[in-house]
Amino acid sequence: MSNSHPLRPFTAVGEIDHVHILSEHIGALLIGEEYGDVTFVVEKKRFPAHRVILAARCQYFRALLYGGMRESQPEAEIPLQDTTAEAFTMLLKYIYTGRATLTDEKEEVLLDFLSLAHKYGFPELEDSTSEYLCTILNIQNVCMTFDVASLYSLPKLTCMCCMFMDRNAQEVLSSEGFLSLSKTALLNIVLRDSFAAPEKDIFLALLNWCKHNSKENHAEIMQAVRLPLMSLTELLNVVRPSGLLSPDAILDAIKVRSESRDMDLNYRGMLIPEENIATMKYGAQVVKGELKSALLDGDTQNYDLDHGFSRHPIDDDCRSGIEIKLGQPSIINHVRILLWDRDSRSYSYFIEVSMDELDWVRVIDHSQYLCRSWQKLYFPARVCR
Repeated sequence: MSNSHPLRPFTAVGEIDHVHILSEHIGALLIGEEYGDVTFVVEKKRFPAHRVILAARCQYFRALLYGGMRESQPEAEIPLQDTTAEAFTMLLKYIYTGRATLTDEKEEVLLDFLSLAHKYGFPELEDSTSEYLCTILNIQNVCMTFDVASLYSLPKLTCMCCMFMDRNAQEVLSSEGFLSLSKTALLNIVLRDSFAAPEKDIFLALLNWCKHNSKENHAEIMQAVRLPLMSLTELLNVVRPSGLLSPDAILDAIKVRSESRDMDLNYRGMLIPEENIATMKYGAQVVKGELKSALLDGDTQNYDLDHGFSRHPIDDDCRSGIEIKLGQPSIINHVRILLWDRDSRSYSYFIEVSMDELDWVRVIDHSQYLCRSWQKLYFPARVCR
């Protein structure tokens, strides 16, 4: 007989693996409701089940059903709160068969299902559900997904939500889900440097959140606004009329803005890990230097004096250079450059960053070194343009 039946997993000679049959037979007990000895009640809907199967699959149910409490009595009815019938149906199917279908469910049901996997101690189910949620993130569901991921300390799902919100910050601020965020999740979002929306938009979104959540501590929420990043007009015509920030706080912000150097302000910036953001794909352009397009799309393998690299004249006062304007303020900590290495010459250089092309901060200084070929340069992360 062949062992290649499409529903039968491959097994080595001498091994029998009929796990799929076992799953089908045990799953049939759930569908047929036979031999049930415990009943769960969720949203007034009754779910007959089998103690021994639940106990074998879940330590939580083992303690609940065989721990000597009221629920361990024969034919007991156990009401379950804080979940929905749809999510509990999915959980029972998973317990009995090891299978769950996520693709046709609403996000709210999936998040309830995820909370049940966490509550009842199914880490593999928790991971698989989290991975699926990562693939369906959108403006409408990302806030509630982040709230749940933060509550249950799910690092991968939390990270994916943060990356999505960073790249769609202004749309997230105006979404309905933003108003439903818990205070902790809200602050975790807006306090991050990489949540790079205009500060006026962040303030207005927090103002709406405070109106929608009137019982929360609004002063604590408003401390997340970076007032020195707002213009004088915005401070006087937008922030001041709200009444949520004191006149002293507004005056302090004006003082910081007027007395600080620009690059010392706590700017927000886009964070795109492990990608070259100095490309036309991300809206970057060369504003100073010769052969401007070569820097962004140059051939780093086949370059010569006429193509494949950008250049600038070397003068005595070192005022010439290559200047790149990024598509948006960004957080960077790594620059990789290729110095001309088709002859024996070496070069000295430095790298500076700025937000306004006026206040420059030197992050790399190799002006006293002789360098050539590839330069892999790391420095403390800065927001720059």
